[in-house]
Amino acid sequence: MKASRSLQGLPTPVRRALSKLGEDLSAARRRRRIPMEIMAERAFVTRKTLARLERGDPGVSMGIYATVMFVLGMTDRIAALADARDDQLGLLLEAENLPKRVRSPRRKEP
Repeated sequence: MKASRSLQGLPTPVRRALSKLGEDLSAARRRRRIPMEIMAERAFVTRKTLARLERGDPGVSMGIYATVMFVLGMTDRIAALADARDDQLGLLLEAENLPKRVRSPRRKEP
């Protein structure tokens, strides 16, 4: 299979983060004593795809990562991935664009 240009140009910090995510999911599976074959079956993927996920392969779809997290009981963490309340840069930029003062609307003269 030919790798897409987006995968070839993946930034190093993203590769590291995916690798860590894969390692963490692998550790979570092993802590629960779930064999790879059973996890793959529960996540509706092949054992080979699960092995790629646990290595942090960026070609594995986000849906598969989410399904594995669901099987492991980590669904609440999926929703928190890009929670706007934790977006420090976005909140800072928003604060910079707040108006300096707020005026009452003008009253219309009858």
